[in-house]
Order: sequence, then structure tokens, then C-alpha cells
Amino acid sequence: MDVLLCEDVENLGWYGEVVKVSVGYARNYLLPQRLAVVPSESKIKAMAEEKSKRDQHRKVVFENFKKAAEAVEGAEAVLAAKANEQGHLFGSITEKEIAENLRGQGFAVEDKFIRLEEHIKEVGQHTVKVKFAADIQATVKVTVVPEGQPISTEATDASKEGQTETEQQ
Repeated sequence: MDVLLCEDVENLGWYGEVVKVSVGYARNYLLPQRLAVVPSESKIKAMAEEKSKRDQHRKVVFENFKKAAEAVEGAEAVLAAKANEQGHLFGSITEKEIAENLRGQGFAVEDKFIRLEEHIKEVGQHTVKVKFAADIQATVKVTVVPEGQPISTEATDASKEGQTETEQQ
């Protein structure tokens, strides 16, 4: 079934596009949520001007995302958290905490841009993806140090050495 999108729908299409979807998806989700309508020539023409405005806006947003991705690429976020002697955290580091730290450094990063496979639960260095859009992403180093320890690169090296010594025993 073809539908005309009335909103940008992630992983489907943009406003004003005619896309082919299953009948059930259209009837049970897109049409009742008013995310799409049944296409007709008059509806397509009525949406054309608004579509061009949204396309221009989307291009500006993507350019801003590209600039933000270039700026944040290779940045380092250092976070302190309570941990035991083995380096296991009492809790975890979440996307929100990483985004707050990056915003504190002056980067334009929203919580939803941070992609963790699972929350960070160990002291040490971790690589995290920052996904601004489908094809715009960057990587950031996140260093977790035990709370109460000075936040520096020497502290992270010491915590790694302590962790490997404990693992060997």
C-alpha cells in the first residue's frame, strides 16, 4: 500500500514522500497516528511547498550535525564514580552522564546521540559512539575513574594497572 507521509518517520521516509508499506502497518499505525494519509494528486501538490521548506531545514540540520561530529570526534570525557577495589562500579555510567560531561566541555550533544551497547560498569577507558544521524557519527573516549581519586590521565593509568594486578592474583 502506498502512503503519503505527513511527518518524518524514522527508518521509513521524510515529510511529503510517497512510500510503499504493508497494509497492516499503514492501517494500524501510520494512518491512526496521522503520520500518513492515502496519497492523491491534490494532497501531493498541497504538501510540495512545505516539503521544500523542510528539505532546506533538514540540510541545515545535517550540516550542523556534521560540524558537531567533527568537533566532538576524539574528545575525552572523564567521569568519576564509586567503585570497589577491583574496579567494578557501584552502579553504571549512562548515556545521560556522558552527554552532560560533553556539554560541559562545550560540545553540542544530546543524550539520545550517545550510543552504548550496555552501560559502563568498569573503571578504565571505553570507546563510545556518538550518532547524530544515520550516516553522521563520531567516537569519543570515556575514562571512568574511582570517586575520590584525582581526575587525570595518570589516575586512569594507575587504575588500569591496579585492575590488571588484581586480575592476575
